[in-house]
Amino acid sequence: MNKFIFDVDGTLTPSRGLIDLEFKQFFNQFCRNNPVYLVTGSDKVKTVEQIGEDTYNLCHTVYNCSGNDVWQGNKHVQTSDWQLPDLARVFLNNCLYESDFSIRTGNHIEERPGMVNFSIVGRNANLEQRQAWLDYEAWNGDRRKIADAFNVMFLDLEARPGGETGIDIAPKGLDKSQIVVDFDPDDYIVFFGDAMHEGGNDEPLADVLFKSYQGTNHWIEGWQETLSILERYYL
Repeated sequence: MNKFIFDVDGTLTPSRGLIDLEFKQFFNQFCRNNPVYLVTGSDKVKTVEQIGEDTYNLCHTVYNCSGNDVWQGNKHVQTSDWQLPDLARVFLNNCLYESDFSIRTGNHIEERPGMVNFSIVGRNANLEQRQAWLDYEAWNGDRRKIADAFNVMFLDLEARPGGETGIDIAPKGLDKSQIVVDFDPDDYIVFFGDAMHEGGNDEPLADVLFKSYQGTNHWIEGWQETLSILERYYL
């Protein structure tokens, strides 16, 4: 039996945006007909804001914060109490101070259950400020540089670019791949994500599924491609 796992940001919705209403109608019906799971770096509040509480509750399980905060509808299954070490916080604040990118919008170190999202531009950025960051990042590659330097310094933690502006940081192994323990060996998992590239936050789960022959990975470039693949192969 196929079980479907979806990333949210960039896979079911535009990055940091709301789900398309026609796609939402299609996806809700897909959730009623199939076992659907979500795995996202965002917390529950942000996920519900993007896809709506109805869609959220139609999913069998939602793994927020890369699997560190787990929900089944309104039932809170489990959460992690990990906190960012002080030395890592100092490192990130130094990166913020030293970056050549000039725009600062606040909420640069956003603490979520079991993980942290770090952003130079800040989580409060509007669309224009986010685009300015994307233009800068396209030629500078700051996120990859910061993540690589972080991983050299903090061997028990792992930093990976997440979304378009941030870096997801968590203890090593507590990434999206950790959710596979909730699935039976006989389950065949179909995973959709937009960040399966090296260093992307969908890569750990995609890699586990590929190596175990337990599933199929669809590396997509937006919700429109997700819709196209679902209509073509899974209806």
